[in-house]
Amino acid sequence: MSAPSPPSPTKARPTEPTATTSAPHARSSRSSKSSTVGRPHAAWALPGVLFFAFFAVVPMGLAFYLSFTSWDGLGDPQPVGLDNWRKLLNDDRMVQSLWLTVLLTAASWVFQTVIALLLGVWAAGRQRNRAILSAIFFVPFLLSSTAIALLFYALLDPNFGIIQENILGSSSGAFLAIVFVGGWQFIPFHTLIYQGGARQIPEVLYQAAAIDGAGRYRQFFSITLPQLRHTVTTSTVLLVVGSLTYFETVLILTKGGPGTDTAILPYLMYEAGFKSYDFGYASAIASFLVVAATGLSLILVRLTGFGSMRSTREGM
Repeated sequence: MSAPSPPSPTKARPTEPTATTSAPHARSSRSSKSSTVGRPHAAWALPGVLFFAFFAVVPMGLAFYLSFTSWDGLGDPQPVGLDNWRKLLNDDRMVQSLWLTVLLTAASWVFQTVIALLLGVWAAGRQRNRAILSAIFFVPFLLSSTAIALLFYALLDPNFGIIQENILGSSSGAFLAIVFVGGWQFIPFHTLIYQGGARQIPEVLYQAAAIDGAGRYRQFFSITLPQLRHTVTTSTVLLVVGSLTYFETVLILTKGGPGTDTAILPYLMYEAGFKSYDFGYASAIASFLVVAATGLSLILVRLTGFGSMRSTREGM
């Protein structure tokens, strides 16, 4: 019996790269591409940074410098140290104006947030009539604050207006008029914010809630409101900062009256600078407003957890 013949030798084939050996290179290539895709060069931000620096940072720095000087608008500012800030802390009108500003901010937030939230959620529907009405609602925001204040000043005139009562002559009436006019102008803007936020809520959440038997009101309080918490924070920060800088409406509608019952901080700053020509004290009020608005914004962001929010599409 013959022995079995040995297997014939085969030519060695060159080793081909496998998926395992090429995976690190592929991963590094994909990560390097993903880190650059959708992220423009920092040079593109330069025009915006320069614009903000020239029209915001520089004026704020100049106002802060003038707050330590005495200047009537002519000649050179004379350093006075902390005199303007001491005057600010001891001014009785400053306390009243600060209280009115806080009250106006709170009333404006309640009035504008409730209406804008409801309108925004309603306008998030896909029906054509809602899109048309949303465009109509947005028209007041396109008008200037001065034009709107003049319009309502004529409408509220006790002799020729639509209401034959001197609403602007009473403290409560003048205050509520400022809240209403400001809301009439800025509610469309906040409605647009809530409309965009409501449209980002996954439809599957409402479908699951409907299967579980949840009605429209239960869906609103259990799904819509929790999903819009960061949108509410964004709208609140913008509204608070805007309310702290109300000026045209107060100047045209009430001129700080009756008496000083609507003389909020921006109007007090106007009186100090352009009636008393005390630009140093006016700059101190302006600097205080900047610090207060920034501090309130940071507190809101901190308390609501908005700063820790990260988009799932960040970097795309």
